Amino acid sequence: MKTIVIIPARLKSTRLPDKVLLDLGGKPLIQRVYENCLLGIESSDIWIATDDDSVRDVCLGFTNQVIVTKKEHESGTDRIAEAASNLNADVIINVQGDEPFFDYSIISRLSKEFESEELQLASVYSDISSKTELMDPNVVKVVLSVLGNALYFSRYGIPYVREDIDFDINLFKRHIGIYAYKKDFLDKFTKFPISGLERLEKLEQLRALENGIAIKMIKIPFFEKGIDTLEDLQNARKRFN
Repeated sequence: MKTIVIIPARLKSTRLPDKVLLDLGGKPLIQRVYENCLLGIESSDIWIATDDDSVRDVCLGFTNQVIVTKKEHESGTDRIAEAASNLNADVIINVQGDEPFFDYSIISRLSKEFESEELQLASVYSDISSKTELMDPNVVKVVLSVLGNALYFSRYGIPYVREDIDFDINLFKRHIGIYAYKKDFLDKFTKFPISGLERLEKLEQLRALENGIAIKMIKIPFFEKGIDTLEDLQNARKRFN
């Protein structure tokens, strides 16, 4: 099966405006993400999907594979679906445009999962390492079934510990927002109405769960934090100095 990567790069961001264009070690953040993807897949199989001409113009400085989508999409997955509609691929991997340090080997790991004809959607998780991380609403938590599929995602620290008992923090799992989809699933996803849980949590993957779509979760040993806040950006810049 042919696998491609699409990087959604929306210009406006609530927590850190215009972050995909912000400087990170002499290059815009979106270019750092793109160059990391190059370590895991050929350049001919990487596309950037943006909603803004200014992002397109910057991206054209390092790749000509840029697609401008409409601005009104509810989620990155909806934007990916529009961008993928005219591309030749069987599997689409969504790498967030603010993840310059993600482990590029995830690309091949996710692609191999789709050797199963039944799989429509997959994503990634790692263990949570601290109670601070557990209670951070910017860190999305996931609860898994014994089959390794997602049962629920939340910004809240789930599962809730009802009694005052000691527990292993590694029982809690952190969702990492890298997705892989069968291309024909994307068309199905965009036809689902925006779900109630999705609106409450601001998590698009809940739309799939509410409509009965299994999400296969792949564990990775560690996670390099993306750029969500000014503090994240400042910490990331230190790595390039």
